[in-house]
Amino acid sequence: MSRGLHPLSLLLLAAALTSSFAGMACSEHHHSYRVYDPYYTDYHAWNNDEVVYYNRWADETHRDAHRDFRKLPPQEQKEYWTWRHNHADHDRDHH
Repeated sequence: MSRGLHPLSLLLLAAALTSSFAGMACSEHHHSYRVYDPYYTDYHAWNNDEVVYYNRWADETHRDAHRDFRKLPPQEQKEYWTWRHNHADHDRDHH
C-alpha cells in the first residue's frame, strides 16, 4: 500500500535538488585565479573573460585552446601575454 510522500519530505527533496543545481552553476562562475605575467609585471584574473581571450589567441595562432595555460611552455606563455597586451584588456587585475 503506497502512502505517497509526506509534504515535509517533498520540501526537503526540493531544497536538496535546488541547492545541488545552484552549487553546480556557481562553481562554473567562480572558477577564477590570478595569474602573474612576468613579462609585463602585472596580474590577470584568469576567469571566464580571460578564457575568451585565450581561446581567441589559440584560434588565431592555430593552437589547441583546450590546453591548460599553466601547462604551456614558457615561450608559448610569453607569446600569449604579448598577444594579450596588444588586445583589449578591460578585465586586467592590477592588485
